[in-house]
Amino acid sequence: MVAEERVSDKKKEYRQRLNQYLQTYDKAFIVHADNVGSRQFMDIRKALRPGAVILMGKNTMMRFCVEKYLEETGDHRWECLVKPGKKGLLEGNVGIVFTNGDLSQVKDEIAKYKVGAPARVGAVAPEDVVIKAGGTGMDPSQTSFFQALGIATKINKGTIEIVSDVVVVKAGERVGPSQATLLAKLGVKPFKYGLLILKVIESGAVYDPKVMDITDEDMMASVIAGIREVAALSLGAQYPTLAAAPHVIIDGYKNVLAIAVETDYTFPLAQKVKDYLADPSKFASAAPAAAAGGAPAAKKEEPKKEEPSEEEDMGFSLFD
Repeated sequence: MVAEERVSDKKKEYRQRLNQYLQTYDKAFIVHADNVGSRQFMDIRKALRPGAVILMGKNTMMRFCVEKYLEETGDHRWECLVKPGKKGLLEGNVGIVFTNGDLSQVKDEIAKYKVGAPARVGAVAPEDVVIKAGGTGMDPSQTSFFQALGIATKINKGTIEIVSDVVVVKAGERVGPSQATLLAKLGVKPFKYGLLILKVIESGAVYDPKVMDITDEDMMASVIAGIREVAALSLGAQYPTLAAAPHVIIDGYKNVLAIAVETDYTFPLAQKVKDYLADPSKFASAAPAAAAGGAPAAKKEEPKKEEPSEEEDMGFSLFD
């Protein structure tokens, strides 16, 4: 009976804490917590305080508390956690990181706390595991491990040397016994585990964490590409838009310039074209001179010493 009361008290305390977080905070991360140790979890909690808090618990308990909170308060910001008739976002070994601060800063802080781990048999590789070419420090008697995985090796100075880089496990594949043994012998800890952000919640909106990696340059490039598409469509359909206006003006200027070249009508910019068409040699002679402006000056030839003329020899000039 006492034990049941203690459990009930813990549930009430947990519900009160969750209600407080739902009322206080407006943003949250749904994080996956597989392979995260207790010490690592404590370090993450400490690093996030006081701007953010982490709440873990059984999914059924969290869903129950959120549903009761929604019924009592009508706060629709957190309906995404428990959609009617579905498990919502609370599925698997997940937790919630609540915050009112900058989401990017909290995301970066979470990413700092990842711990290297060996490749366990049956574990799913989150990324490609690559063994670099070079010496392994292993004696030739252990070449069977490499042969089982089809890794090309050679013996160099009494040790096994890997000839070229090789992918031992591809992302999404499970680690086999031979692969795990080989990586352990090489002392390679290929996986890094920490809190994995699955979803981002902001004022009731839910989106993928990859959205946070979009930079201002990416946004600008996307806008420019859209403007180009609108301009091309406008020009093709001959429908005036602001995006097509610069192209229409340039085309109009080309037409006016063509008319000026063929008639006596002129204006300053058209006159330059007319002068060029009238005598291209003037511009051709100016171009090499401008191009040679930065080149080192050619060595000046010394003037040849002229022979004295007859007039100089006679001591007078014809024009005296």
